[in-house]
Amino acid sequence: MAFLNIPKGRSDFEKIRREGFYYVDKTGLIGEILKSSGTQVTLITRPRRFGKTLGISTLECFLDIQKDSKSLFEGLEISKQWDICDKWMNQWPVMSLSLKAVEGNDFTTAYMQLIYEVGRLYKKHEYLMKSPVLNKEEKKLFWSIKERQAGKIEVMRSLQILSEFLGRHYNKGVILLIDEYDVPMARATSNGYYKEMLEIMKGFMQALKDNPYLQLAVVTGCLKIAKESIFTGTNNFVSNTITSSRLNEYYGFVQSEVDRILEDAGIRGKRNVMKEWYDGYHFGDVDVYCPWDVMCYVDDLQNNPNAKPDEYWKDTSDNAIIRSFIDYAGASITKKMETLMSGGYIAQRVDENLTYDYLHSSEENLWSMMYLTGYLTQAVNCEIDEPLPDNTIALKIPNLEIKQIFETEVFKWFEDNSKKWNRTELFSAVWCGDCDKITKEISTLLRRTISYHDYGEDFYHAFLSGIFAGAGYQVDSNKEHREGRSDVVVCDAVNGHIAIFEAKRATASGDLESECDKALEQIDERMYAKDFEDAYEPDHILCYGIAFYKKRCMVKKRETHTGGL
Repeated sequence: MAFLNIPKGRSDFEKIRREGFYYVDKTGLIGEILKSSGTQVTLITRPRRFGKTLGISTLECFLDIQKDSKSLFEGLEISKQWDICDKWMNQWPVMSLSLKAVEGNDFTTAYMQLIYEVGRLYKKHEYLMKSPVLNKEEKKLFWSIKERQAGKIEVMRSLQILSEFLGRHYNKGVILLIDEYDVPMARATSNGYYKEMLEIMKGFMQALKDNPYLQLAVVTGCLKIAKESIFTGTNNFVSNTITSSRLNEYYGFVQSEVDRILEDAGIRGKRNVMKEWYDGYHFGDVDVYCPWDVMCYVDDLQNNPNAKPDEYWKDTSDNAIIRSFIDYAGASITKKMETLMSGGYIAQRVDENLTYDYLHSSEENLWSMMYLTGYLTQAVNCEIDEPLPDNTIALKIPNLEIKQIFETEVFKWFEDNSKKWNRTELFSAVWCGDCDKITKEISTLLRRTISYHDYGEDFYHAFLSGIFAGAGYQVDSNKEHREGRSDVVVCDAVNGHIAIFEAKRATASGDLESECDKALEQIDERMYAKDFEDAYEPDHILCYGIAFYKKRCMVKKRETHTGGL
């Protein structure tokens, strides 16, 4: 196996190239953007971990007049486009700023983060303090922003001010690159200072509007939030979203690139698992893998050829959107969530012009958010079995990784909510052996849940365990016992009771009783109760067979305490 120096967690193009990290050539992005140089501002929205930051870094390295980058691009796709290289490579003053760190639990903290990032940007251009084109007052203003001592208005206009200073110094138009522009608004919405941050961002983005010193700008983020007037009045504004097709092959890996990575690493036999776990995103007419996941899994496989795929994406993105979605859920959303998690698709309207302060104002906004942030993707035509309603698209979960993230969040939701539900009558019925009451109470709880695994036995095991564990009982699920595995064992240590549940999944509602009988026979045959004879009184050992069909159940009890002996 060949060893690839994977740039895991790195998004600095210059360092990746200079330090010999493995690089998948995406420099064609440069040509695609610059050949449309009549477009002054381009907004590119993609989910997190799809290469937005690396794309901005690549553009900065290629364009920045302070750099000599020719050797870094030798042999790459853009080096073949001589006309673009001659006109653009290291010919322009560049302002490159990331807003991904501009966040906080309160406005003051977030604003201080913004001031810090702006100060870093100004420090990159500290040579302007000696520029003959700036007067004394302008240099004083520059210094105050650089040293993070400027007032609110100066900070709000800091990009516009710097673009003017650079434009005059070089006597050229300025390139403005902003990465993760919408992070401040997302965090502000989550933490209750939306209006304060919106005011700041409106002023901040003035650099994009009627700015005579601006040559072009590229802005990236997860969402297009034009409705909030951040970009209102911007000249020649063009947005490129996941429904577009022009730039999609540059954000994410296409199949040929993944095949090449596996070949270069000498990894065999992992193509299918890589596809099942990390492929499935349909952006425009391009099918792509999440590049972060691919690189992480290849890195793990290089260290351990038997490594299993993991949920790498969940640690890099805030999954609170799924939880807020589930908390919002009514009957309509619950049904759609169950369809998605069983591998199906839903027909849904999608609005790309979301407004953060109204994100939770409608079900449509929530589905749009899930789609635009990468938790859902568009189903392809061959996966759609009936005509879609007008103005809707078919949405589905893209791959196994995202499906597992959904399942994890649903189970956490169930655990948290089961603690709030009144289960007193259920527990009383369990310890009294009242099967009719147990059936009624469990059926009620089932109707309040969001199912997954297409109502598979794993779902029902987790459901049963969660009901009792959330109330403080000791619960063993699938514990080894003598000749087999009991599904769920619940211990009431205080009162000396134990309940053994064997769960079965029926294929039809008419099979519930027969499946209950099979479960009780299994408890007897495999002597599940025998292990507990020494610790519990015989009449305190209760054995239940429980059968499920979708959101219906039946419970039967075996009046035995010795495993049928």
